[in-house]
Amino acid sequence: MSRPTPILAVLLTTLVALGPLSTDFYLPSLPAITAAFATDGAHTQLTLSVYLAGFAVAQLAVGPLADRFGRRPVVLGGLVVYLLASLACCVAPSIEALILARLVQALGACVGPVLGRTIVRDVWGPADAARVLAYVSGAMALAPLIGPFLGGLLTVFFGWQANFAALALFSALQIAATWRWLAESNPHPDPTATRLGRIAANYRRLLADRAYLGYLLCQSFAYSALFAFISGSAFVLIGHFGLAPATYGLCFGVVVTGYMAGSALSGRLVGRFGSDRLLFAGGLIGAGAGLAMWALAASPLASVAALLGPMVFVTVALGLVMPNATGRALAPYPQMAGAASSLIGFAQMSIAALVGIVVGHGLEDGGRGALTLLPAAIAACGVLVPLCYLALVRTAHAAGRASP
Repeated sequence: MSRPTPILAVLLTTLVALGPLSTDFYLPSLPAITAAFATDGAHTQLTLSVYLAGFAVAQLAVGPLADRFGRRPVVLGGLVVYLLASLACCVAPSIEALILARLVQALGACVGPVLGRTIVRDVWGPADAARVLAYVSGAMALAPLIGPFLGGLLTVFFGWQANFAALALFSALQIAATWRWLAESNPHPDPTATRLGRIAANYRRLLADRAYLGYLLCQSFAYSALFAFISGSAFVLIGHFGLAPATYGLCFGVVVTGYMAGSALSGRLVGRFGSDRLLFAGGLIGAGAGLAMWALAASPLASVAALLGPMVFVTVALGLVMPNATGRALAPYPQMAGAASSLIGFAQMSIAALVGIVVGHGLEDGGRGALTLLPAAIAACGVLVPLCYLALVRTAHAAGRASP
C-alpha cells in the first residue's frame, strides 16, 4: 500500500503534468513539421486536435480499469503505451502516421492526470487530498512555462523529432520511478468495475449526485476560463496589440504564475477554512476579475495591462477552485475514485474544447470584436463557477443537513 511521502508527491506531479507537457512541448515545432512533410497547417493542426479528442474520450475507460485492476498496473501500462507512441512519432514517415501516433500517445498520456488525482485521493484521504492536489497543481503549472521554451530549443538545434524523443525519455524515467516508488493504492479492487452495465451505472450514480455534479462543473468552467485564454490570447495580444512572440511568451508566463500562487495559497489555507469556502471564494474572485476584464476591454482603457491584470486574478482564483473542487468531488467515492476522476477529466476537456472552438472562430479577424470576445468568454466561465456551486453544491449540502 502506498504511503504519503514527498517522493510519491513528486512522482504524481510528473504524472499529472504528462498531459499538458505532451502538447506544450512540441508546439514550437509545428511549423517545422509542416515543412518536413510538405503539408498544410490544417493537417499539422490535426496532430493537436486528434490528441486532445483521444485524451478526452480515453479518460472514461482509464478510471474503471484502475478500479478493476488497480492503479499501479494501469499507470505502468499507460506509460509503456505512451513511450512506444512517442518513439513512433520520432520515426513517423508521413503526417498521417504522425497523427495516428499522436492518437495512441493520447491514450497512454491520459493515465497520468486521471490516476494521479485518484492516487492522491487513495493515499492522502479525503481530508488532505485538496491540500496535496493544490501543491500538485501549482507544480504542474510549470509545464506551460518551460515546455514551449525547451521544445523551441530542441527544435532549433536537433529538429522536430527531438521533442518526441525527449517525451519518450521522460516517460521511460517515469516508468522506472513508478516501478520503484508507486505501490498499489487501491486495497479493494472491484471485479465488476469494467462491465459496461456497471460503468454506466457508476456514471449515472455520480451524475445524479448534485454535489458531485456541482464540483465537476465548477472544475470544468474554471479550466475553461484558462483554456479560453490559451486559445485566444495570441489573437488579441499579437494580432490586436502587436506584441512580439517573445513578449507574448513573457505575458503568458505572468498569467501562469498567478495560477501557481493561487494553488500555493490554497494549500496553505485549506486546513483553516476548508475546501468549500476556498472554492466559493475563488469563484467569486474569478467572476469579479473576469467581469472587470470584460468591462475594461469594452472601454477606452483597453490595453495589454487591462487584459493581463484581471487575468492574473482569474488564474489566482482558478488555483483556489480547481484542486478543491477535485478533492471534494472524489472524497465520497473511495470505491470508484477512478471512475469519478475519469468523468471529471472528460467533462473538463470536453467543455473547455467547446469554449476554445467558440473563442478560436470568433477571434480570427483580430479586430475590436476579438478584443471583447475573449474577456467575455472568460467572464462567462468565471461567473458560472459560483453559480454552479450555489445551485448544486450548496443546495445538496443543505438537503443533506435537512434529511434525518
